[in-house]
Amino acid sequence: MKTFLSPLTAKEEQAYFKRWKEGDLEAKHALIEHNMRLVAHICRKYQNMEEDMEDLISIGTIGLIKGVSTFQEGYGSKLATYAARCIENELLMYFRSKKKVSREISLYEPIGTDKEGNQIQLMDVVESQDKDIVEQLELKRKIKKLYELMPQVLNEREKKILSMRYGLEGKKPVTQREIAGQMKISRSYVSRIEKSALEKLRLSFIEG
Repeated sequence: MKTFLSPLTAKEEQAYFKRWKEGDLEAKHALIEHNMRLVAHICRKYQNMEEDMEDLISIGTIGLIKGVSTFQEGYGSKLATYAARCIENELLMYFRSKKKVSREISLYEPIGTDKEGNQIQLMDVVESQDKDIVEQLELKRKIKKLYELMPQVLNEREKKILSMRYGLEGKKPVTQREIAGQMKISRSYVSRIEKSALEKLRLSFIEG
């Protein structure tokens, strides 16, 4: 995949947006170019659609251009949040026009839970103000993949120990000693099971 420019800081984005609204086309191009990583990341969701990745990126870029062209600061969201909707809409319109069944990646699709057990949606990640949006999306993709791999590669005891140890599925993280007490096994045995389970997941994650 091509290497794209890094995302703009909030201050840089605001400055470019102000210049663009004053008629500076170079500022508009900068806003588009610095958000191309977002296009590429969203397009990756559709890689199994038997479509050429370059074609998908071209289509997604049209959505990005529309997003940059029509975004208004009064919308109450970040440019990248709004642009992500436009990119996804453009891709979905393309698939629908070809009458294909698309893997609709809705911004409101549940992608996991937080430590309190509250449901996390893609929109929650996209609206994050603290970190790079693409990095956040990639992290959530990896977490989702790990959840999918667990029942495939781990036995019940391994799943239970990792779930308890790392607070998965809304549980509160506990120590190896606490797990050992609950399961009536030694702490060293818990440690060995945990290490083995993590290695299984690591290998399966790499292979996948």
